[in-house]
Order: sequence, then structure tokens, then C-alpha cells
Amino acid sequence: MLEKIDELLIEVQNFTSANKDEIEQFRIRFSGKKGILNEIFGKFKDVPNEQKKEFGQKINTLKQAVESKLTDLKNAGTSQIIQIKEDLTRPGFPAELGTRHPINLVKNRIIEIFKSIGFAVADGPEIEDDWHNFTALNLPEYHPARDMQDTFFLETDPDILLRTHTSSVQIRYMEENQPPIRILSPGRVFRNEAISSRSHCIFHQIEGLYIDENVSFADLKQTLQFFTTELFGKSKIRLRPSYFPFTEPSAEVDVYWGLNSETDYRITKGTGWLEIMGCGMVDPAVLQNVNIDADKYSGYAFGMGIERIVMLLYQMGDIRMFFENDKRMLQQFKSL
Repeated sequence: MLEKIDELLIEVQNFTSANKDEIEQFRIRFSGKKGILNEIFGKFKDVPNEQKKEFGQKINTLKQAVESKLTDLKNAGTSQIIQIKEDLTRPGFPAELGTRHPINLVKNRIIEIFKSIGFAVADGPEIEDDWHNFTALNLPEYHPARDMQDTFFLETDPDILLRTHTSSVQIRYMEENQPPIRILSPGRVFRNEAISSRSHCIFHQIEGLYIDENVSFADLKQTLQFFTTELFGKSKIRLRPSYFPFTEPSAEVDVYWGLNSETDYRITKGTGWLEIMGCGMVDPAVLQNVNIDADKYSGYAFGMGIERIVMLLYQMGDIRMFFENDKRMLQQFKSL
């Protein structure tokens, strides 16, 4: 055993490393709870009495050598770090700056525009129930308009689904608040889109709702005209009759983009007009479902897909670019 301690002492004295992991392994091997030192000390009681003195001295010498070696290695590492910090000629490590996603940039811009005319932001859950997502919005079970929103339901509870629009936020807000109401509801929505190879089951939407006394279609048009002027710098809009179960009358909103370039011809298909959102006057049945007096109050609602607006503003040709996380695309928005 004494010869073994001598061998270990030589090993400790000869050990050298600048690697933190190797130093830590050395410490655990000798000084750990189940290390060599504790193992040798445990055998002290079995040593013959005439050898105990010499054995004890060698153990203490080995222990001191291990502690001294660990201290030297630690000091050497600290000295190296200080030296690196003080070497001002060494090249730095560049830190990449992140950037806001273009969807967030445009969403925040839309919110700023509507906040300037009194709209507040309301939020709600992405996992919804049938009442808030469909039935309260004048879309009862088996209503054919539900087919337009092919939906992700939970197999274990068909009453629970991923929301297909942020209109569900409006229902929740109207259940808890009485008019006047003027809110925006931005967020992710989910639909099982399979129309084309460019479709995606997740996209972002922002919807607006205004409920008060004597709200008219003229108020809706003036609000939308203000919005398109602020966001696109284009004030010419048109409203085409359309159908939405929760508004009546309903309309699609087109903005006149112009035909000033080949790109304008391409994205407007030669018409100069671009569809940007849907809108309409809130159906009285929706107000009744949330216990708002439809004889006293009226209102309008509108909604748009944020990805579509981003693609128009930045002339992006493929919606899949928003979900590919390609840093080359995202880096273009660092200065925005």
C-alpha cells in the first residue's frame, strides 16, 4: 500500500492540464466523495500498528500534494483569463443582433394606426370552444359557412378546437363589457388549408370591432379609408358586396394600388385593385348572443390576414417564407 501511495504522489506531481473538464475529473478522482484519498483513509484502520505512523505521514503528504496541485491549476486558469481580458489587441467576438419578424413589424404598425383613433388591444385564448368560435358568431352547428373554416378539433372533445379567427376574442370581450366597445384582436389562427402548395395551416390575423349607439356603414368606410391612407399611402378604396355570417351587410375591401409598374400589373392582375380585408356591420343576432341590446346599439367589424399585408408592403412572393426561419430573409429587416 505504501508503494501505491508513492506512485499516486508521483502521478499528482506530474499532472498538468489547462482543460477545465480534465481538471475537474482529476479533482473528483482524488478528492471526491468516492475518491482515492477517502478510500485510502478508510483502509487506515487495517494497517498494522507498527506501520500506522509512516502510513499516516504518506497519506497526509498525498492529500497536501493534491490540494496544492488543484490550487496551482486554478490560479493558472485565472491568470490566463486575466491575460486574455487585458490583451486589447485580440479580435473581438461579433455578437449578432436580432430583429423583429416582419409579421410583428406590420402588426405593431397596424395597432399604432388604430390606437390613434381610440382602439384598444384585446387578447384571448388560441384554444377555443365551439360557442365562442362559431355558435355565438351566428354560425350554428351544421351551418354551411363552417366549411369555409376547415378546423382542427380535439379528438377527445370535439367541442374544443384551435381558433379559426380572432373573432372569438370579440365575443369574449362583449360578454364581459358593455358598449361603447372599440377593440383590436390580433393573434395566430389555425385552419386546415389545402387550397394550394403555398397554403399554411397557421397564419396571423387582426380584427377590429366598434359597438356604440348610431354606428353606421359610413363610419366603417371612413375608418377603413383612414387606415389604408396611413398604412399604404393610398386613399382610394372600394367595398364589394360579400358574405360573412357574423356581419350584415358585408363587404370585401379593395385598395387601388395603381398600375405604375410591371409589378403593379402582376400583383393586381392588370386591374390596379387589391383585396386587403373583409368587413361589415355586426349582425344583430351576434349582439343578442352576448346580451347587448341590438335595438339600442349597432357596430361594425373588419378583419385582415397580416401575412397578406406584409407581402404587399414588402413585395414578397411566397407566404412560406414567413415560416422557414431563413436568417437571410429576416436580416433584411434589421434597420426597420
